[in-house]
Amino acid sequence: MRRTFKTIVENFISWEEKTPNNIFLRQPQGDKFIDFNFREAGNQIRRMATALQTMGLPEGSHIGLVSKNCAHWIMADIAISMAGHVSVPFYPTLAADQLNQVLVHSESKVLFVGKLDSWEIMKNGIPAEVKCISFPLYYENSPKEFENWDDLVAKNEPLQNFKAPNTEAVGTIVYTSGTTGVPKGVMITYQAMVDAINDTQDEVLLNLPNAVFFSYLPLCHIAERNIVESASVASGGTVYFAETLESFQKNLQAAQPTHFLAVPRIWTKFQMGILSKMPQKRLNLLLSIPIISGLIKKKIKAGLGLSNAQIILTGAAPMPESLLTWYKKLGINIREAYGMTENVGANTIMPANAVKSGTVGKPYSAVKIRIDPETSEIQMKASWNTIGYFKEPKLTAELIRDGWLCTGDMGEVDSEGYLKITGRVKDMFKSAKGEYIVPAPIENQFATNPFIEQICVAGVNLPQPVALVVLSDVGKMTDREIIIQSLGDTVKQVNPNFKNYEHIKKIIVVRDAWSVDNNMLTPTLKIKRNIVENHYKTHMENWYEVVEMVVFE
Repeated sequence: MRRTFKTIVENFISWEEKTPNNIFLRQPQGDKFIDFNFREAGNQIRRMATALQTMGLPEGSHIGLVSKNCAHWIMADIAISMAGHVSVPFYPTLAADQLNQVLVHSESKVLFVGKLDSWEIMKNGIPAEVKCISFPLYYENSPKEFENWDDLVAKNEPLQNFKAPNTEAVGTIVYTSGTTGVPKGVMITYQAMVDAINDTQDEVLLNLPNAVFFSYLPLCHIAERNIVESASVASGGTVYFAETLESFQKNLQAAQPTHFLAVPRIWTKFQMGILSKMPQKRLNLLLSIPIISGLIKKKIKAGLGLSNAQIILTGAAPMPESLLTWYKKLGINIREAYGMTENVGANTIMPANAVKSGTVGKPYSAVKIRIDPETSEIQMKASWNTIGYFKEPKLTAELIRDGWLCTGDMGEVDSEGYLKITGRVKDMFKSAKGEYIVPAPIENQFATNPFIEQICVAGVNLPQPVALVVLSDVGKMTDREIIIQSLGDTVKQVNPNFKNYEHIKKIIVVRDAWSVDNNMLTPTLKIKRNIVENHYKTHMENWYEVVEMVVFE
């Protein structure tokens, strides 16, 4: 039965009244959990909303939030909204200068500071005039020098006279991860969030009873904000959190979520973990025996923490077809979803019972899509699209043209209405032969090689493109001659699928992995192509001239 959802605060208050004793948030602490039912969460949220209102800030002030995922992240976000302000979340991995840039640009007056790994590095980026509130100290590495959440909650009364938000007002500003440069502040109205959750509720199973969510991807990213925070508050479900990277698997197994989202790189990690315990030949054999096959699938699902999963999603980056097929053989049906911060992450989703490989599914019923005939850019319309970038009218004008959102992604729509993404408009580069090359489709075909963890096809001003490659954990433990043979075979398999000028000339195995820490990846694990290419640019021509096809840095 379809329901009519309101703003996140109103949805929360509804469950606070209807199911006060149901567990809303489960924060792991070692082998135990700190639980917050809807009543207790509501009590803390209301008291924090009062604390914010007593600060005398103008209505609609911008309030920042920087923390790894935890129970208080969600409570703080709801409290900001309840107090009549605008939440502005930031990535918990930002360096001091990056944090300063977005804090200053967003005009944040207050900053919630929570669970962090690198606080000593970050704190120098906070302007002196920004008031900070720290999360409770049971979060490891929480700052101790600011007024604490628990102290503020203790000395303020719960807010009772809640005023429902003006739905046309901006409810949150979400900063992009900065794949191509400085992050942009995407303004999202309350109405956009309401429309998105109402119009996508059937596809993401928001009416599933006893829904369970597992939160580990950054909550400041639009996907996690939707699939975990907004969805859990709408459905009245329970949110479990990952405490640390080391406890991730244990926390996921404890949660056994009904809703689960993972980016392709995580699905690859899961696959490697399974194959390290059960080699592919043995797995194939066991799956071919009818009675044992069911037990193996059940055991793998339980081990991953997906025994109860009703909807399993992937997005944010291309998912190799071979990986989707591999999981399907295990009875794990991963559905691709496609969106961006600027359209609240809701553009297309793979139909549950009509999966079409090589595509990212069909548009939601309220979405219109068109393809620009000149650039092949995907453009879309939906009532939940952003109203623009904060303080960036020029960039907003480039983003929204004649009411259409220009996604920057290239694609095509087939006769059945499925969307296929073929690359990024800005990722195209010109070879020395004057031909334009789109790297994503080439990279996707290389992803089948188990020795490859990361790949970036590059080659500005080279006669032919080259592939920069980071070895997987399996690759690092494999003899170099075997790797050379395997990568060479993959080149021979992939090249015939593309035009001659797109053929990969060399594979360069680089020494260091690309990470958020070395600024090669965004916080959402997307490759910063311009940074990666610039890093290796001075060596590119020399590598190109080497006789061997596979070159090691």
